[in-house]
This record gives sequence, structure tokens and C-alpha cells, in this order.
Amino acid sequence: MQSKANIDKPAVIVVSSHVVRGSIGNRACVFALETLGFPVWALPTVVLPWHPGHRPGTRIVANPEQFAALTDDLCRAPWLGEVGAIVSGYLGDPQQAASVAKLVIALKQKRRDAVFLCDPVIGDGGQLYVPNATAEAIRDRLVTLADILTPNRYEFEWLTGDRYNSNSELIDAVLQFNSTRTLITSAFAANPASTGNLLVTADRAWLATHRRIDNPPNGLGDLTSALFLARILAGVEDAKALQTTTASVFEILARTAKRGADELTLETDAASFANPMALVQLQQLPHPSGSNRRA
Repeated sequence: MQSKANIDKPAVIVVSSHVVRGSIGNRACVFALETLGFPVWALPTVVLPWHPGHRPGTRIVANPEQFAALTDDLCRAPWLGEVGAIVSGYLGDPQQAASVAKLVIALKQKRRDAVFLCDPVIGDGGQLYVPNATAEAIRDRLVTLADILTPNRYEFEWLTGDRYNSNSELIDAVLQFNSTRTLITSAFAANPASTGNLLVTADRAWLATHRRIDNPPNGLGDLTSALFLARILAGVEDAKALQTTTASVFEILARTAKRGADELTLETDAASFANPMALVQLQQLPHPSGSNRRA
């Protein structure tokens, strides 16, 4: 039987990396979603002592048979009906993609309104940081199932096999690539000192921009995905969801940078999840559908 809390806010399955120290992957997503009142089932794809960018460390990945058996358990769980969404992020092995896809399909058979957000965590800065086999598995098995897609600009370019020089080119490419909500981080901003998040739907496109902060800590994409999903599940309309998600992430990033921390200080700035004070600029962009109503 579902608890009242689960009826009010559905559980979310988060499938991503787990670090002992830090605020990336599951650590960021789970904390943000639970702080906002969503029960979470956390499924680690790899266990690390910290983000590999800090220094090398031990990497623990379940063998594919064990991971598949675990996801099969979740597919058959009597509580699966409590779950309203799945988030997939970093994968530790390419064979995990098939298991996650099976879980997504099982959930959608249980709940037709369930949402799958795919964050294709495969690379940044012009290069992949996962093996090609993993990136291809995410593209072929998970991206195709997504209701919401949240790549950074490099990841989107890798998925589509092309390069883009403007947000209008990104919008056209999204519409040719898929019909889901697509939120592209590190989109183009008119001011080179700023950066933007571009949200494209079947008939609208918006850009939310804020001041660029150099050398940011890792985990911003994970946090963006979790907060955007939370707002969509709460019934917030797309433009507002983009604006407030961007404001929350920028506010936490700016405060982390001011402290000189090497990891996002989520525990200190949790109030920013729901009530960010940072101002971001929201602009509705021209869309091929001809829908240009003000956001």
C-alpha cells in the first residue's frame, strides 16, 4: 500500500554513480529530490571514493549479471507503482544500459504517466570521458526512451554527430533528433561572460542565462536534472521550471565558488532548491512551429 507521502509526491528511481566524498551523481540527485519531498530509490552504477577529476581512486562496478539481477528485482517489486519517474545518469558499464531500459519499460507498463529523464553523462569540453561502447549504449538504448533529455552541448553534439554554432541551430537539431523535452546545458549566450540553459519542446524554446563562473565543481548537470524533474513532476510549466532550476543551480554554484569549495555545498545551500533568490534572464526564442508567445 502506498503511503500518503508517496501519493502526494511519487518516488523517483535514480540510477547513477555514487561517490563517498562529494556531490555528484546519486549524491546530488538523491539529496535534492529528497529535500524537495520526493522518496528516492537509489541505484548506484559505480562506487568511487571521489570524483576521478580530483585524483585516481578505486572503482567498484557490479558485474553485468549482478546489475541485471538487481534491476530485475526492481521490475518485479510490489512497490513499483509508487514510482513516478526514473533518472539515469553515469553508467559504469555499457551493459547496464539494457538493464536500465528494461526497468524503464517495466515502470511505464505499470504507470502510463511515469517519466523517464535521461541525462547522457558521457563527456564535456570536446571529449568523451566514458568508453565509446558506453556512450553508444546510452544513445541507442536509453536516449530513445527518454521523455526528458538533459545533455550538455558537447553531449548533444556527440549524440547527433554534428556541431552547432547557435541556439537556432540547436533548436532545429533537437526537433529533428527527438520529440521529447530537451534541456541543453552550456548553450549559447549573447554575452561571452554568461552561459545558458536551452529548453526545447515540440512547440516552444526558451533560454535561461546567468553569469559564467570559471572552474566550477562537478555535479551541476546532475543537480540540474534532479531539480528540473522535480518541478515537472510538481506540475510547474516548462518555462518556469527552466527559470527556477537555472536560478537554483546558479545560486548554489555562486555560493560554492565564494567559499572556495571543491565540491558543491548542497547541504549548506539546500534552501536554494525550492526558493532561489538569484536572478536569471529568461527569453523565449523563435521556434520553427511559429509559436513565439512570450514566456
